[in-house]
Amino acid sequence: MQIVYEATETKTETKQPKKLNPNRTRDHLANERTYLSWMRTAIALMGFGVVILRLRAFHSPLVPRPGYGWKLGLLFSVVGLLTVLLSTQHYFLVRRDIEEDTYQPPDRWVILFSLTLTLLGAGIIYFVISSSMSPLELMVFE
Repeated sequence: MQIVYEATETKTETKQPKKLNPNRTRDHLANERTYLSWMRTAIALMGFGVVILRLRAFHSPLVPRPGYGWKLGLLFSVVGLLTVLLSTQHYFLVRRDIEEDTYQPPDRWVILFSLTLTLLGAGIIYFVISSSMSPLELMVFE
C-alpha cells in the first residue's frame, strides 16, 4: 500500500501591519506651522477690528452720527474669532487624516477665507471712501 501525499497550497492571509508614511513627522510639523499661521492671521484680524473701533475716538465732535466704523471693527473681530475656531477644528481633522494616511487638501477653506477677506476689504474701502475728510470737519469750533 502506497500513500501519496499531495502538497496543497493554501493561502493564508496574514495581516501585515500598515506601513507608516515615512514623511509623517514632516507632515505633522507642517500641519502645526499652518495652524500657527492661521492663529497669527486671527490675532491680526481681531487686532485690526479693535483699531477700527478705536478710530471712533478720533472723529470730530461735529460729526452727528456714530458712523459704521464700529460695525466694521466688530465684524473684523468676529471673523478673527471664527478663524481661531475653524482653524483649530481643521488642525485636528488634518492631524487625523495624516495618521490614517488619507489626507486630501480641501479647496473649500481657501475659497471661503478668500471670499471673507475680499468682503472685509470691500468694507474697509467703503469705510474710507464714505468718511469725508473735509477740513471743516476736522476743525473744532468753540
